[in-house]
Amino acid sequence: MTDGPAPAPYRVLARKYRPTDFAGLIGQEAMVRTLSNAIQSGRLAHAFVLTGVRGVGKTTTARIIARALNCVGIDGKGGPTIDPCGQCEHCRAIAEDRHVDVLEMDAASRTGVDGIRDLIDGVRYRPTSARFKIYIVDEVHMLSTAAFNALLKTLEEPPEHVKFVFATTEIRKIPVTVLSRCQRFDLRRVEMDVLEAHFTAITAKENAEIAPAGLRLIARAADGSVRDGLSLLDQAISHGAGKVSEAQVRDMLGLADRARVFDLLDAVMKGDIATALDQIAGQYSSGADPAVVLQDMLELTHWLTRLKVTPDAADALGASETERVKGGEMAQGLSLAALTRAWQMLLKGLAETRSAPNPLQAAEMTVIRLAYAAELPTPAELVEQLRANPPSPPAPRPTSGGGGGFGGGGGTDAVSGQHVGGGPSGGPATARKLEPAPAPTMLPPMPAGFAEVVALAQDKREGRLAVALRTQVNLVRFEPGRVEFRPQPGTDGDLAPRLARLLAEWTGRSWVVTVNSTDPAQPTLAEQEAGAELRRRQDAAEHPLVKAVLAAFPGASIEAVRDLEPEMGEAEAILDDGEAGIDMEMIPGEEDL
Repeated sequence: MTDGPAPAPYRVLARKYRPTDFAGLIGQEAMVRTLSNAIQSGRLAHAFVLTGVRGVGKTTTARIIARALNCVGIDGKGGPTIDPCGQCEHCRAIAEDRHVDVLEMDAASRTGVDGIRDLIDGVRYRPTSARFKIYIVDEVHMLSTAAFNALLKTLEEPPEHVKFVFATTEIRKIPVTVLSRCQRFDLRRVEMDVLEAHFTAITAKENAEIAPAGLRLIARAADGSVRDGLSLLDQAISHGAGKVSEAQVRDMLGLADRARVFDLLDAVMKGDIATALDQIAGQYSSGADPAVVLQDMLELTHWLTRLKVTPDAADALGASETERVKGGEMAQGLSLAALTRAWQMLLKGLAETRSAPNPLQAAEMTVIRLAYAAELPTPAELVEQLRANPPSPPAPRPTSGGGGGFGGGGGTDAVSGQHVGGGPSGGPATARKLEPAPAPTMLPPMPAGFAEVVALAQDKREGRLAVALRTQVNLVRFEPGRVEFRPQPGTDGDLAPRLARLLAEWTGRSWVVTVNSTDPAQPTLAEQEAGAELRRRQDAAEHPLVKAVLAAFPGASIEAVRDLEPEMGEAEAILDDGEAGIDMEMIPGEEDL
């Protein structure tokens, strides 16, 4: 048995093809240009913060910055450069994660203040061999508030030999006090065509064959993340044993065929429910996820809407032949209102499918709803139909009048008054009576004042509402259809919306009822009535006859003042001085009893 050399351990593509310089960093041209200018001009910040979605290259960029700042060149005499040599001791040590002056810390596992204190303690010491001591803190947003506060002073005035590079996916969770002390770089999502070209080059280096359409599917599924795309590419190469077709990539990703998605959406928008259900069942049996099918339909709806609005988008975005031809035909046959309605329904159905216990059933219900809604006319079509065919008034209904037997003499038409000849037997003919159309329903009159609103509530047997309006509401402003009031403490919080709803129901018109706590307000109706009653008593007490009565009965008091009824005679009047009579109830004092 011979022992041969052990095979080298396999490295996944995401690590094997990790960029080691700015030239290999794809899709981040703006950031590379800014860093290049800063390094060339010597205007280096003491702290950088890199933000972006997962897998876009934040930690990789931080390591490239560390190499660029510490590279000394092949001859050992170089300075900071945008193109690190990759051969000097510092470049090799940083690439192999063994440089003592480049320290990486995962803030997700060391969120407390103790980890930051260790970092701060090491800041004061100069680097062992490198030009700069560089601290790379990944997922920095995971640090606690105390840890951020402990870092602030050092971050604001660090030693000249120290650089900080922070990486995060949640830039909003970093305190503003920290962000203001850093130079920020936003790493963009990598465009799909850039990812596709990058994956094509890697596939060639790996001696694998993947259909261009399959690579495009992988680039689309990566959603702008280089690392996620390389992981999918690694999986696809293993799935197809080096030679992968588009169908294999679709099976691996759980995607539906693009042409089948077109056919499914076409059947749905035509209202062909049976075909649509067969299509979605066939895709499900082929391994497609129902939620992914709806997501593909959602993306296709967006694509058709773009074609509807900007027909040149097909050529500009490099669409496939199916998307250009089939998509153009569908976009011409669908209205913008139908597409936007489909977008809303698919968006809601996608959320339901993801949370449903049976995703297939939820997806089928979404397709059924969308198919039925596709047959409904748009609001513009309804208006056009009403304009073309206005509704006719209801025709009068004929009713039979009283008559004799079969045949008879003439009669008179109940409507026209003209004589109608009798039947062959000489008896009276049956009169044809037409009932007039019913009169339109008259809406009740609008209350002209707030007191009438209270009276209306009382008539409608809303006693509690009427009492609240009389005793707990100070009116600010009133006009038919609008009420503004200031509620007193303890008033129900839903008084305004309840009053608006009931007034609309009672009057047949919409009302706006609002609470106004700033403008001057009137006394409550109960307070106004009490004041009016007090004034009536005061006026009655000034009458000469009343004064005489009060003088004759010491201790008597006026308890009520009522207007005499119009039909009452003079004999019933206590006062008759040419004015309206007043009937007063007086209670004598104890000495008069």
